[in-house]
Amino acid sequence: MGPAALNSLLDRKLAALPDQPGVYLWKDASGTVLYVGKAKSLRQRVRSYLAADAEQGARTQALRRQAADLDTIVVPSEAQALLLENNLIKEHQPRYNIALRDDKSYPSIAVTAEPFPRIVVGRRLDLPGARLFGPYTDVAVLRRTLQVIRRIFTVRSCHYALPGDAPDRPCLDYHIGRCLAPCVGHQSVTDYRRMMDDVIAFLEGRTVEVRTRLRERMDAAATALDFERAAEIRNALRWLDQLERPPVVETVAVADADAIGFARDADDAVGVVVRVRGGKVVAREHRFLGNLDEEPDACILSTFLVRSYRPLPDRAAVAVLPFHPADLEHVAALVSDTQFHVPHRGARHRLVELADQNARHLLESLFLESLVTDERADDPVYALGRDLGLTVAPRSMICVDISTNQGRDTVGSLVWFEGGRPKKSEYRRYRIRGSGQQDDVAAIREVLSRFVARRREGGKPLPDLVVVDGGRGQLNAALEALAPVAPDLPLISLAKRDEDVFLPHRPDSLRLPRRAPSLRLLQRARDEAHRFAISYSRGRRTARTITSALLEIPGVGPARRRALLGRFGSLAGVRSATAPEIASIPGFSHKLADRILEHVKADE
Repeated sequence: MGPAALNSLLDRKLAALPDQPGVYLWKDASGTVLYVGKAKSLRQRVRSYLAADAEQGARTQALRRQAADLDTIVVPSEAQALLLENNLIKEHQPRYNIALRDDKSYPSIAVTAEPFPRIVVGRRLDLPGARLFGPYTDVAVLRRTLQVIRRIFTVRSCHYALPGDAPDRPCLDYHIGRCLAPCVGHQSVTDYRRMMDDVIAFLEGRTVEVRTRLRERMDAAATALDFERAAEIRNALRWLDQLERPPVVETVAVADADAIGFARDADDAVGVVVRVRGGKVVAREHRFLGNLDEEPDACILSTFLVRSYRPLPDRAAVAVLPFHPADLEHVAALVSDTQFHVPHRGARHRLVELADQNARHLLESLFLESLVTDERADDPVYALGRDLGLTVAPRSMICVDISTNQGRDTVGSLVWFEGGRPKKSEYRRYRIRGSGQQDDVAAIREVLSRFVARRREGGKPLPDLVVVDGGRGQLNAALEALAPVAPDLPLISLAKRDEDVFLPHRPDSLRLPRRAPSLRLLQRARDEAHRFAISYSRGRRTARTITSALLEIPGVGPARRRALLGRFGSLAGVRSATAPEIASIPGFSHKLADRILEHVKADE
């Protein structure tokens, strides 16, 4: 639906929109939700999409082109609009909303609600009454946590529904000291639950309580002359001591708090939650966010707080933020059990700086890991074919670029990539003739026409893909050149400004992810073609400058020009020569040498 049709649709709906808080859903022609947004005033917010003079980013413009319908939901307050927006985004996963990467994909630890509870690990846990801990964004931390629990505590690993469903005899865990066999009555429900209370305290980061309880039990076991049990508890305490040695846990001058860190790089961002309990950093959790486009940092931080921080269990009573998010008062209303502060000095400020350092580190790690992942992922050639929707993978690809110097020395370059790598034996350079000297579009048309004609004459195959440096105009010129000789040859253009990819017969440009291997392959080919064109254009300009300067000297023809350049290498070399040095060249006299020096130095 175009802007006019969209305006006509909304003209009818605007009359019914109240000046109240709510949520709006943009949909395409098929009914798919494209974007979910919240509004303090539905009427004013929806009108802002239709304002002709409003500055709108690429995402909003694309949304307007695809939107065919609008739904709205009125709610009593802005806080409820914020919550409803979050729920609808999770349900519909709209294309144009900020993407919370890997949402619901991180593993968590659950303590089941059974007479003899178990510990369950999973990514989508739905256990009624269970206590959830996590999600753990670092799987290595989760594994280490489970290892410590198994070392210190005797949590059963079986799946029996105790006490009703029980085996006849204990399993191997009982015999190696990993379980006290509650299944056969060797451990009572009271003792087992007391042990599970310690497990929950450990998972919550309350290690001081755990240490105190373990020390009491160790003393009691020693008093009862159960030295074997006392030794087991002593070993458990040693494990806790190792966990609390720096730098594993850092002591900070804040008792209990959650520090929120934030870092952003263009279209990528990360939010971090550093948990401080008892004055010690006990955990760090994070979420990566994408599809940010022109969203301001305040809105991204607000999204992180609502969609990622709010669902976390065991939040602290105080959360410190790096800056004020958008709609802070409504976020605070949703997370009513936590007070938000933006400190500017003191211990809390240092804690926020620590969280920000973690965020920057994670974002840098994401970038480095993406580089490694890209190198290990599918061949970029196949990735490019998939992203462009080609029927044949572009194993051979050419890229064309034009270089000019104020309408003079215009040249074209053509580089050939085979299997994603440069094949320099197939590089070609073109001196542009005619109207192409002043027109890049005409120059591209000339380069491709000459290239295809020469390949046809030599009986050589054409490439699988043609890439042109430029936008829609350059693409159309290439289409015009290829239409009579190779109409089925795949063709695209790559614009420098926003790295937009233009395809024939597609009105909108294609934007590949910035770290996509397919885009990097296109950029590499484009940059190589540009380098090759620039070097040729500079060489032509240098040769023209030298030749024109020497052409003006009476008595110096082509043979003597070649002799001068062969002896001194350049025009600057001729200027720095002496008259005897020039006269020593066969065919040159002292009088001619004086005349040459007089002209080249006057020209300088």
